[in-house]
This record gives sequence, structure tokens and C-alpha cells, in this order.
Amino acid sequence: MSRQHRQTNLSRRSLFKFGAGAIGTGVLTAGLNSNLLAAEKAPVEDDITPDKALQELLDGNERFVQTKRRNPHQTHSRLVEVAKGQKPFASILGCADSRVPSEIVFDQGLGDLFVCRVAGNIATTEEIGSLEFGSLVLGSKVIVVVGHERCGAVSAAIKGGEVPGKIGSLIEAIKPSVESSKDQSGDKIENACKANVLAQVQKLKSSPVLSKLIDEEKLKIVGAYYDLDTGKISMVV
Repeated sequence: MSRQHRQTNLSRRSLFKFGAGAIGTGVLTAGLNSNLLAAEKAPVEDDITPDKALQELLDGNERFVQTKRRNPHQTHSRLVEVAKGQKPFASILGCADSRVPSEIVFDQGLGDLFVCRVAGNIATTEEIGSLEFGSLVLGSKVIVVVGHERCGAVSAAIKGGEVPGKIGSLIEAIKPSVESSKDQSGDKIENACKANVLAQVQKLKSSPVLSKLIDEEKLKIVGAYYDLDTGKISMVV
């Protein structure tokens, strides 16, 4: 083997070792966030602000209400594209109710929304962790907590009484909102639903991970209410 060839191989080995060492150091330094980010990095998409992300959702809902859905990002080519990675622009904490499917009511498609659904749209530890992942790692710009008209979980919390299995854990999480809204005029269930939405928004905002992103103007967390009769999403403030 010639000296030049040996030097070339040595240089390549040195470069490989240096690169491996640098990568290893970077992973150790950056920790979990970098590992997940590398694994989940999506195809390149234009960055949008939290306000624009929210407006995109509201515009999609308006199309849904007006029966002018575009059904975006639902082609086979989109499926292939997002199979390589995801970069949802928005996250939804919604109720498990079968009548409120996020991608449909917001007129979005594959890879657009990071959705967590649980009866009563409550922010459990697992839901908060999931939404932290969606925002910190995947880059979601807005989290919308979506409650809805005639929510069964909220109705059960208002009625009270014994319930079987683990259903009671949902009711206990909603009871504070029932109590805080009991003296309001109007529909008791709607009032409690909206109070519950605001309570979950505040719970999410108490997350150190999410609050930091809010402070950096990289994230917005808001509440919304879905009308089952019209399909309309309205903001809860």
C-alpha cells in the first residue's frame, strides 16, 4: 500500500472518529430534546407564528361551517411526505366525543395537527406531556383546548352520583369547573364546559416547558368551544 493511500485512509478514519465524537458529545449535551428532534424532524415547511397558526385553524373551521372544505393534505403524496417526519403547526386538546374530529372540523389533513383526545378534554399528566412534546420537539405553534356543546363528561360531573370503573377520575377533574360556574346565568352545561376549557388552558400554561415557549413567543395556548348543531368553533376567553 502506498504512503499516499495509507494517509488517505488514516485521514478518513480520523475524520470519522472526530465526527462520531462530536455527535456523541452533542447528544449528551442536548439530551432528550435533540434525540427526539432528530428522530421526528419533518420535511421542510414554512414556519408560521402562533397567531397565524390559530388563524389557519379558524379559517379551516369557517370553511367547514360553510361546507366549502378543501380537504388539504389528504393525498397519497402527502402521506408519503409526512411518513418521513412530522411538523404539525397546531395541537389540539379535545374531547373524545365522536362528533368532534379535529382534522375534519378544522379542515386539515395528514401531518397538520397534533391531537390529544380524552373525555372532558382534561389536561392529565399524560396529555400535558404529549402536548409538551408536540410543542417543544415537533414545533407546534398553538395549542387549542376544545370543549363542546352538551359534553357528556361535563353533564355527568354536574349530575354527580356513583359511576363505575375509572369514569370517576374524569368527573373529579371537571368538578372544580362545575363549582366555579354554578352561579352563572344561562345553560349550566355550557357554562361548566367553558369554565372547564379555561381551567385546562391555565393548567397547560402552568407547565414550565410550555410557559417558557409562551414567554419566547413561540407558542400560544387558547380555549375554544364547538357547537354541535352548527359546527362552529368560537373562542373562550
